[in-house]
Amino acid sequence: MNLSKVRLVVADMDGTLLNSEGKVSARFFKQFALLKSNNIHFVAASGRQYFSISDKLDSIKGEITIIAENGGLAKHRETELVFNSLGLQRAKELVPILRQIDGAHIVLCGKDSAYLESKDMAFIELFREYYSKYTCVDDLCDVESDDIFKIAVYHFESSEKHLYPHVSYLENEMKVKVSGHNWLDISHPNAHKGFALKIVQDYFGISREETMVFGDFNNDLEMLAEADFSFAMGNAHENVKKAARYQTKSNNQQGVEIVLEELIRSKTK
Repeated sequence: MNLSKVRLVVADMDGTLLNSEGKVSARFFKQFALLKSNNIHFVAASGRQYFSISDKLDSIKGEITIIAENGGLAKHRETELVFNSLGLQRAKELVPILRQIDGAHIVLCGKDSAYLESKDMAFIELFREYYSKYTCVDDLCDVESDDIFKIAVYHFESSEKHLYPHVSYLENEMKVKVSGHNWLDISHPNAHKGFALKIVQDYFGISREETMVFGDFNNDLEMLAEADFSFAMGNAHENVKKAARYQTKSNNQQGVEIVLEELIRSKTK
């Protein structure tokens, strides 16, 4: 594996760059400085809200590209590279359908804010980890303004088992993704990390042969396909392990950092 050609590193956040406590390691931030000095650009690609990703990577946010909302939005500094909106009206049409699913907690993910109507304090506490800017409302159908990228739906037991079967029929017209063990996202057909990554690659003039990607769940599959150096985390979903060319250690074992160490070494030989 010749890593010396890599010019772009893309990492998912939850289950990948973040450990199980939702933290980025000090080791990564030291490595970032070395990546930068070797002209390697870093992209954080997540289903999280843009503001949440920015907060997690606050010290370097002005030097990286962020793919947020599973590809609904991509920004390099203040330049907006991707904007794929589901649309407020379409989102509001889906809310009554989603309310009928037992145990579903619904979030409208907008450009300015996320919106939730759940009064379940256990969910709200958990939700705050993923959304830095949010608004609590009595009825999601009363939200009147904002560009809605996606609807995120949470189930405490399993999104794959308890949410996906109820909404899989929507795949004919929208992107429906099991984006984590507990999360499912409904968005514009082009709102996925692979679509956004291709735009980012074109923007920087970097090919898939020069791209390294790390992921752990089904919402990472499309972007793994856009990189010759595709890595599944040790804790990844079986679909991701089958799709990726390589595998590294888990997020709690700093699997990303282990590979970045090799990458940096290949650049300094």
